[in-house]
Amino acid sequence: MCGIAGIIDRSDRVDEGLLAQLGAALSHRGPDGQQIWLSDNRLCGLVHTRLAIIDVEARSNQPFVSDDGRYTIVFNGEIFNFLELRVELEAMGIRFRTESDTEVLLQSYVTWGRAMLPKLNGMWALAIRDNVSGDVFFARDRFGIKPLLYAHQGARFAFASEMRALLQLAWVDASPAPEVARRLLFDPFGIEGSEYTLHAGIRRLPGGHCATLADGRFAVSRWWKTADEFATGIPLTLDEAATRFRETFLDATRLRMRSDVAIGTCLSGGFDSTAVVSSMAHIAALGGAHRRESSDWRHAFIATFRGQPHDEMQEATEAAHHAGVTPHFFDLGGDDGAELADTVLGALDDVYISLPAAPWRIYHEVRRSGVRVTLDGHGADEMIGGYRQRGRSLAFILRNLIGDQATSNSARTWVSDTAKLAALRLDRSYFLREPRAAPPERMPIASYNDQLPDYYSGLDRRLYAMFHGSVLPTILRNFDRLSMAHGVEVRMPFMDWRLVTDTMALPATMKANATHSKLVAREAMIGIMPDSIRRATRKVGFNSQMPAWLNGSLGDWANRILATPHAAFDMIVDRPALRTRIAALTARRGWDWTSVGRLWPYINLKWYLDHRCP
Repeated sequence: MCGIAGIIDRSDRVDEGLLAQLGAALSHRGPDGQQIWLSDNRLCGLVHTRLAIIDVEARSNQPFVSDDGRYTIVFNGEIFNFLELRVELEAMGIRFRTESDTEVLLQSYVTWGRAMLPKLNGMWALAIRDNVSGDVFFARDRFGIKPLLYAHQGARFAFASEMRALLQLAWVDASPAPEVARRLLFDPFGIEGSEYTLHAGIRRLPGGHCATLADGRFAVSRWWKTADEFATGIPLTLDEAATRFRETFLDATRLRMRSDVAIGTCLSGGFDSTAVVSSMAHIAALGGAHRRESSDWRHAFIATFRGQPHDEMQEATEAAHHAGVTPHFFDLGGDDGAELADTVLGALDDVYISLPAAPWRIYHEVRRSGVRVTLDGHGADEMIGGYRQRGRSLAFILRNLIGDQATSNSARTWVSDTAKLAALRLDRSYFLREPRAAPPERMPIASYNDQLPDYYSGLDRRLYAMFHGSVLPTILRNFDRLSMAHGVEVRMPFMDWRLVTDTMALPATMKANATHSKLVAREAMIGIMPDSIRRATRKVGFNSQMPAWLNGSLGDWANRILATPHAAFDMIVDRPALRTRIAALTARRGWDWTSVGRLWPYINLKWYLDHRCP
């Protein structure tokens, strides 16, 4: 895991000092060292900041050059099946000089080219330069777990793991993109799955896409569609589906336990994290051949919120005892949002529906303990229905309507967006200065055009959209930024591509019913995790106590943020009206989770523009 960046210039030599600046902006992602590589003609420069996880020796440092000098790679992520790929390559006569997944990845590209991508099981953002042709190949993993952003202007091209690095370059157009900002404030989950960012001159390579930069032309193509890979022979019964799920999930967990350093898990006591830590314990108990799985894995990090309704200390303690892991408890109930706000928003480097101080704190504790890798439960909610899918309230009806219509059908999306706009205005939560009384335009998202099976229900379509285009891409971005702010790598067994394709192909009746979500996973975990947690229906989000904070010191902090003008923000938002509304909520202690979700993105955007586009 690491930070990667590079500059390619067809007309001028790359300044090594600029590469060092890019690396410095990403140093938190790779605290174990930074290296720079320049091509012989100095028209291409790559930089890598390393978090050493697999083969921690210097021989595996990046940028990594092939034995014959023809290819150079920078790579952020992990290839979990690198040992299996290595055996396949060695059978073809290829020899290796390291024990890293980086070298296996590069040799896979040399051997198979772009055709290597479907062979990979992991998470990655990569750039590989052909030092003969000068072409550069880029790719992201299937679901966009690892980030890749870029800027292209004339003869100059640059890429990086985070926007803050690209903003070091004077030629990058850092001006805010008003249409993106408007859509983000209207729908905070509507941007991350697209190619667009908050900056006019910065784009995102979407998950499941690759690209080639050749002769100054950047050509993007999509290499992965989950719906095209659905397994044939869908199980006829829930028992059959659960057996397949169990086998694949255990193997996905085993692969993600491969590490040359200590690993652990962030344990909430909910179904997802308990399934992960229980599976780790189950695999360890089975024994078998050691394939680079870490023996130092019994670390569970448990955040508590004493006195708060979303505290799950009791469940997490039960899960830790069941798995035989050492629990590390720390209390987040006493945190002050105002004290953390600047630091956490600086790490987030984007806009979200709340201040994600809780995950920022837990990964801080992980790193402080000496653990560098966690196996966490991300992805399960969006794959098999973790969020409440039924409800009589207008909010649930509207959310489900929007999810069901998350496609490219302009008539249906216009209806759902118009309904949401009316609801926001009725709630006095809409402060955009719009040239017309219409919802902000949607950003194109490739997965919304996917051809889905005829048997797919509204629930199936909603989950597919949440997983590939809206909620999950945003959550993945958040956890990448917040964990890497402390040099911690997060691995996600639920996001193994084999598990995703098998499970998403199942009909809705195997995913959720009137009382339980994640039906197939609950059946699969019988005998592996505690039944009390396996059967539980309570869903608790891992959130900071935002209403309490905004009813206190964080509300005063927000008022100060909104007190100062910002030309770009004020062109988009009616700042005086917004400030009046927020001051009133804070004064009467009227903040709740609904108002937080609708108004915090405005506050977050103002802070972001103040700090990134002053």
